[in-house]
Amino acid sequence: MQQSDRQSIICVSIARGRHRHVIAEHRHLAEQGVKLVEIRLDYINGQVNVKRLLAERPCPAIMTCRRERDGGRFHGTEQERQLILRTAIAEGVEYIDLEEDIAGDIPRFGRTKRIISYHNFRETPADLQALHDRMSQLDPDVIKIATLANHPQDNLRMFRLVAQSRIPTVGICMGDIGTPSRILAGKFGSPFTYAAFHTDRTLAPGQLSFEEMKEIYHYEDIRHDTEVFAVIADPVGHSLSPIIHNAAFRKFGMNRVYIPIRVPREDLFEFIDQAPQWGIKGLSVTIPHKEAVLAKLTKADSIVRGIGAANTVIFDGKERLGFNTDCRAAIEAIEVALGTPVDGRSPIHGKQALVLGAGGAGKAIAFGLIRAGATVTLTDGDEEKARALAEKLDCAFVKWDDRHSIPCDILANCTPVGMHPNVDESPFDAKYLRGHMLVFDAVYNPENTLLIKDARARNCKVVTGVEMFVRQACMQFKLFTGQDGPADLMREVLKRATSAARW
Repeated sequence: MQQSDRQSIICVSIARGRHRHVIAEHRHLAEQGVKLVEIRLDYINGQVNVKRLLAERPCPAIMTCRRERDGGRFHGTEQERQLILRTAIAEGVEYIDLEEDIAGDIPRFGRTKRIISYHNFRETPADLQALHDRMSQLDPDVIKIATLANHPQDNLRMFRLVAQSRIPTVGICMGDIGTPSRILAGKFGSPFTYAAFHTDRTLAPGQLSFEEMKEIYHYEDIRHDTEVFAVIADPVGHSLSPIIHNAAFRKFGMNRVYIPIRVPREDLFEFIDQAPQWGIKGLSVTIPHKEAVLAKLTKADSIVRGIGAANTVIFDGKERLGFNTDCRAAIEAIEVALGTPVDGRSPIHGKQALVLGAGGAGKAIAFGLIRAGATVTLTDGDEEKARALAEKLDCAFVKWDDRHSIPCDILANCTPVGMHPNVDESPFDAKYLRGHMLVFDAVYNPENTLLIKDARARNCKVVTGVEMFVRQACMQFKLFTGQDGPADLMREVLKRATSAARW
């Protein structure tokens, strides 16, 4: 792929019904450092006054008047719409957006640059290059192609098209699978990417807000040589990993970015094969891929082999190295809470542990507890799942309804019970908690789950999900960069993000 050192900028779309609101929003965005806005004329109520919208504009603008079939809201005739577009050109707007089927009917005039656009809300066509070649014949200054991503690989095809184009090209994959194309657009040479004014006012599926693009991903600092790290899951939108890892990269001035990528099960293997072509150096792996990804690893550490699950993949040349930081993080946090090792052994040694949940987290933590010398009993609402894991780990199993009958020193909740928004639920009845117990909860949003509150009220030692999450993130950061993760910063950012999510 060809590469460019030219800075890519964020174009923020303004879609308001009243002229004065468009003007006020334009001014506000310019004050926030926005260098280019898109004014969506199809959102204006009543007659459009282009001259008023452009008068004393604080930064350059693209004017767009989108038909319904292209995702817009213009309800007038096509003749009326094209008259509005011609008027914007006559008034000297910096950019005009023209769909490819009408671009030949509206000639170039003055200094207005022509964006020739194509939208496909069903798929990303197989032959993007043929489409691009056709659009190149329409006297474009910029080509914009926006298509729906049905597979993660659609992003890569769009990256290749943008990188190889001689004409500046904005290539966007819509939908949540296509979000990476918006964040990494500049890495592959796109002159700009699009963002919404606010998360509640996105204009296209998968679009992020200006604040997210600027404050989380630092979009305008991304260059062709920026190293990419990502979390892969399905779904992935809830992940807070991008917030903490990007904050850590920022703290150390690293030329790296961490993004969320939704990868459906059926696309996992092809995605892993192609990940280095995205510039990806490392992955955080979560549900539902922690087990399936093992088939694509060339090497795995002892914990990954013992558990049969990896949550971290490092690409090193042709090697794909698998690690599991969940296990290490949870066990370290529990050991710290329990105190000084006895006779050089883990303070977990000899303890009775009850693990609630037989999913990825439960598997990792049960394995770690057993390896540290605890006697473990497993339970899960899915009885067969828990029974199968207990057989694999050679430990005890108990039915979910019988969990309170098991005496334990360590209680580990590895279920989602108690997670926001179901904050009034607990996986373990408070009356069975005892003061000598250590209670661990993998849930980190909220940090103070009902289980943790009940445990503190009974003077139990506690380890919260935030502590585990931060520890495992620090371990991943070390694998990604070779440098210790900034635990205090990650903890602060995570708590701020979870607090904001609840209000």
